[in-house]
Amino acid sequence: MKLLPLIALALACAPALASDRIDDSWHTSAELGAISTSGNTAGTSVSGKIDARQELDDWSNQYIVAGHFKEDEVSDSEGNRSSARSAERYSLSAKAAYKLVKDNEKLFVLAAHVGDKFGAYTTYTTMAVGRSTRWYQSPAASVDVEIGPGYFSGERATGEPESGFTVRGAAAMRWQVSPSAQFSQVVSVERGTSNIHSIAEAALSTKINGTMQMKAAFSARNDTNVPADKKNTDTQTSLTLVYSF
Repeated sequence: MKLLPLIALALACAPALASDRIDDSWHTSAELGAISTSGNTAGTSVSGKIDARQELDDWSNQYIVAGHFKEDEVSDSEGNRSSARSAERYSLSAKAAYKLVKDNEKLFVLAAHVGDKFGAYTTYTTMAVGRSTRWYQSPAASVDVEIGPGYFSGERATGEPESGFTVRGAAAMRWQVSPSAQFSQVVSVERGTSNIHSIAEAALSTKINGTMQMKAAFSARNDTNVPADKKNTDTQTSLTLVYSF
């Protein structure tokens, strides 16, 4: 819950930050989506994300903060109504990539942490190093791939700790469908000795004006080894407003 006011504050302050920004190496986007229902079915769902990228002569850095929560109004056996949390997830990641001599060739270091109160893993922390390259490029599209070793540490929903070495692979595709619309697909897979952890997101963004976009996205997270009372795959469909500065 503490993350949500920060996301809202970032969106509210974005125009002021954009006008005062002097360092053009930073490119930041903040997005927020919310759904509230009342009547026979009552509940609130909020998701937000801040994606900050920095391009320097020798380094390309990226920092991401994201959160999602959902509360539903439920009734007990006596008809009393109360709010119950049904989703609570946040994620933090930072990646630093050193640019090599050849264009779009980089060596990277990645650190990420996920907290998911209702997920198969309540916490999941990973670190990875590797090499990234641009596999395909055209005037309208590009595909970047990366691979390297890593290490993860997490806690399953049963309370059992788990850790080990992994091999991580990822791909990111961007396609400029039209001057005002862009499609993106991001996939990452971490293979360990006891589990394969994968994340995929497909998104279509359309420009409203020079700084505002509407984004429709579908994401899926999968673990091959989960507790008996948990499902392997969690999905999320979202419609958010994005401000870039």
